[in-house]
Amino acid sequence: MNIVICDELLNGTITNQFEISLESDSLTVRDLITKRVSIEIENYNKRLPQYFNGLIEPKEAERTLNGYKLKPKQLIDVEKQVYIALDAFQKNGFFVLVDNEQLEELEQQVVLKSTSKISFVKLTPLVGG
Repeated sequence: MNIVICDELLNGTITNQFEISLESDSLTVRDLITKRVSIEIENYNKRLPQYFNGLIEPKEAERTLNGYKLKPKQLIDVEKQVYIALDAFQKNGFFVLVDNEQLEELEQQVVLKSTSKISFVKLTPLVGG
């Protein structure tokens, strides 16, 4: 199943949107966050573009209007970024909404439909490794 993920501000403005493929329509919040972060890091590492636009700001990055700029261009550690994202979720660094319902626990089970809207709402800049 393909599903659209949006990054949003508190006022509802969408700052980033992309599609991911899921093997199952049922997964935990932990699995959803892990999948999302892993995919965006893997995509970045394949291309090494000038800017990274993702949930977690890499530690060595400079924040710019176009995203996070790594100097020099370098691979980002997927495992480290996933750990930071899971920790940030538990500390309310961002909210995850599915069909406008806030998910609150990493082990919470989520059942998705092909029309489900998944939103990641960042509350503070998330700096990773």
